[in-house]
Amino acid sequence: MGWFNRRSRAGDGTPTKLDREATRDDLAALEAFVASRRGVEFYLEPETTATDTTVVAVAYDGEWIRRRTGSPRAAAAIARRHAVPLYEAARTGYPERMRAWNRAHPERRAR
Repeated sequence: MGWFNRRSRAGDGTPTKLDREATRDDLAALEAFVASRRGVEFYLEPETTATDTTVVAVAYDGEWIRRRTGSPRAAAAIARRHAVPLYEAARTGYPERMRAWNRAHPERRAR
């Protein structure tokens, strides 16, 4: 039936308004974060009705970014290319250093 399929497309193949898919800029931001910081780990977040699969990249000091990847496979490819560990956030949770960084930088939390 497809009533609840957020990826349903118009008859011409055009994405619907609700699609929130990864862009090249999203992937480039993850690559830049990994290249410019030490000890980065990826935390994979599942697709939701509002957005595509996302990754939270967390550096050794707890600084972090969240970007869309489009799929778990794309996230895994970036992680492999940069030798970054990839965890499922739903299983492992997020590291305490990320919460500590949020407390220390309240002005930069919403990213």
